Amino acid sequence: MQFKTQLREADDNWEKNLKTKISHLETENSVLKAKINQLENEAKEMKDEAKQMKDEVKKMKDDLQRKSNQKEKDNQKTKDEIQSLRTRIQQLESSNLTRQQDTIKQNQKNEKIEENMKHLIHKTEDLENRSRRDNLRIIGLPEDHDKRKSLDIILQEIIKENCPEILEQEGKVEIDRIHRSPPVLNPQLTTPRNVIAKFKNYQTKEKILQADKKKSFRYQGTTVRITQDLAASTLKKRKAWNTIFWKARELGLQPRINYPAKLTIFL
Repeated sequence: MQFKTQLREADDNWEKNLKTKISHLETENSVLKAKINQLENEAKEMKDEAKQMKDEVKKMKDDLQRKSNQKEKDNQKTKDEIQSLRTRIQQLESSNLTRQQDTIKQNQKNEKIEENMKHLIHKTEDLENRSRRDNLRIIGLPEDHDKRKSLDIILQEIIKENCPEILEQEGKVEIDRIHRSPPVLNPQLTTPRNVIAKFKNYQTKEKILQADKKKSFRYQGTTVRITQDLAASTLKKRKAWNTIFWKARELGLQPRINYPAKLTIFL
């Protein structure tokens, strides 16, 4: 009887211990579940963070790639612009070289044309001077005489008064034509117009010219100058020597203007 009681007490104790252990296990299981849930939550958070980091890394990578692509495009654009500028510079240099060559050619043409023009002008001037070889120019003859006598008669009287030997040798000096130059009187001018006389005999003209070089010609008390008639351009060139010519005279030198307009000074 006592043994049964002891056995029942042992069973009760074992059952009680078992329940206690089961309770402890259930408590531990609850704790483990809580920890597992916590770990799962932390794992989920870590997974989310990893995903977020991955997305950020991908975004950064995409951004870097985009910037790299843009930089490449910018670099290529810069290279294209530089190449375009180089091409333009080469074109400009080539065009400039062409223009320089064209300018040189044009300058050479212009120089040739100018040389030809000078030659033609010189030739024309020489031909005009030759066409006037039989002409004399009378300077300083008052125009009042024209009202009383013809220029032809006045010229005969000038020759008779200053170099009568020419009239004695030649008789009447034959004149092809004689006139004032310019033909129209300018009322603003105080000096008389020149008289141009064309002789039929060249030798007669030369004798009169040489006689004028020996002494000054006069006509009714007025001094007149007799010179070779020349082209207006030649007269202008001769006139340009006037200052030097008269300065040389003042210095006691012997200046001479030779044909057509060359100044020679003798000591």
